[in-house]
Parts: sequence; structure tokens; C-alpha cells
Amino acid sequence: MHTHSLDRWTHEHAFLGGRHLENERKTWLVVLLTAAMMVVEIIGGTIYGSMALLADGWHMSTHAGALAISAFAYRYARSHAHDPRFSFGTGKLGELAGYTSALILAMIALQIGYESGVRLLNPVAIGFDEAIAIAVVGLGVNLASAWLLRDDHEHGHTHHHSGGDHPHHDHDHQHHHDHNMRSAYLHVLADALTSVLAIVALLAGKFYGLDWMDPLMGVVGALVIAHWSIVLLRSSGAILLDAVPGAGLEGEIKRRLEVGTDRICDLHLWRVGPGHTAVIASVVSDEPMQPGHYKDRLKGLNGLSHVTIEVHACANR
Repeated sequence: MHTHSLDRWTHEHAFLGGRHLENERKTWLVVLLTAAMMVVEIIGGTIYGSMALLADGWHMSTHAGALAISAFAYRYARSHAHDPRFSFGTGKLGELAGYTSALILAMIALQIGYESGVRLLNPVAIGFDEAIAIAVVGLGVNLASAWLLRDDHEHGHTHHHSGGDHPHHDHDHQHHHDHNMRSAYLHVLADALTSVLAIVALLAGKFYGLDWMDPLMGVVGALVIAHWSIVLLRSSGAILLDAVPGAGLEGEIKRRLEVGTDRICDLHLWRVGPGHTAVIASVVSDEPMQPGHYKDRLKGLNGLSHVTIEVHACANR
């Protein structure tokens, strides 16, 4: 057999999201915005003696680091998308980055919770006017960053649901999410939340003398960020562990393959990248057909990017 005759049977294993490069550029821009705001808060906190601003500036540095992880993950996945060392491509690198960022979010929640608890017990003097001004600017930067990242987070799964009338369309769409982008989005939301809570607390302290509102809002923010972290850990961790991406798609594959005497004796279904699912199925039949026949039955299923079928003749036929 000539080598060139294998071309029609070979295929790439590049399972990147459809908006990978666009998301990479957005993430780098948000890294720059976050890092710039971090510097402003640290310098402002030092000049005006505000521990609140200093703490927020330094915790913002961890967000900037986590966002940089997301950006580097995009770049590495893109530059190594065709590297043969990765059997199923680099599409899941974003899940690894998302999981790592979720751990950082959890640590940020613990840090904010601890600092807030300390300040409840030992209140510190706050320069309200300067702190409020910088917190408002910080909120503006966070909202701009959230606006940049919003499309993929809210609508990233929609382009995988076009066409067809199969019942699997509404299967667990979180498996179509780019969890790397989602983690970046949550880091920006966490910053925006802490800015909003800080502004509310600082206004309450300035006009009503409720200085204890500042650390109390810190505790509230820590609890919300911890919740986001847990949700992201679960969703990205499930994909890293090759969890089945929704019972709807699995059921539709079984419905299409189990025709007549054909029965599935082994089925593996997992996500290899944003919007890309791989399947390995073993079919046993009284009247076995070529693997290509069974692959044709699965045509039209959105998101199935890598299909492997093995066929066995029933021993009792």
C-alpha cells in the first residue's frame, strides 16, 4: 500500500474552540487592564494610608496572575494544536487552566474572608473619599473587562446547536463552554463584586458611621466567590476526568446505533475541547456491517469530532 493512499483515512486532532484566537486576544487585554488597576490601587493605598485599597490591590494581583494563566493556556493550546505528542490535541488545556484558576479563586475567597474577620475584630481607619474614588474607577475597569468577556460566557454554546432536530440538543450545555474563558470571566466578576461591596460599605461608613460594614461586606464577597469557585471546580474537573457530556447525547448515540440486532457492548463518550466530543463504541451484531456503516448513522450529531467504531459478530448467531 502506498503511503499517500492513507490520506483519506487520516485526520487532525486539533479540537480548539471556534473562537479560540478571539478569546486569547480578549484575555490578554483584560490581563493588561487588571494589572494596571492593580498598580493604581496599591500606589493609592500606600499614598492615602488605606489598608482596604492595599488589600484589594494585592488580591487583584492574584486575579491578574490567574488571568495570565488563562491567556498563556490559550497560546500554548494554539501553538501545540498539531503536536503529535498530544493524542487528542490540546483542546482540554483550557479546562486545566480553568480548574487552576478556580483553585486560585478559592484561595482569594479564603484571603478576603480572613482579612475581613481580622478587621471586624480590629477596625482600621479608612480614608473614605480617596478609597471610594479609586474603588469606583476599579469597578469601571472590571465592568469593561466583563463586557469584553461576556459573549463567550453567555453564548459560547449556541453555535454548536445549529441545525438538526435531535433530542440531544439541550443536553448539559456546560460541556460546550470554554471553561478557560469562563474562569477569566468569573475572576473579573469577583473583582467587580468586591468593588461594588467596597463602595457600598465605604458609603455607609462615610455617611452613617457604619465602619463595620466594610469587613462585613468582605465576608459576603468571600462567600459568593467561594461558591463560584466550587461551581467552576466541578464543571472543569468533570471534563478533566472525562465525564460523559450529558445523558441526552449518549442516549441519541445509542438510539442511532442500536438498530435491528445491533447492540452496543461498550461506549466511551468524553469532551476533547470546547464543543468537541469524542466517542468510542463497540457494536455486537448478528449481521455485522463495516465500521463506516455505523459511523454514517452518527452523521449530523453536533459536536461529534472524533468517532471510533469497532464491530463484533455475535457468537450465538
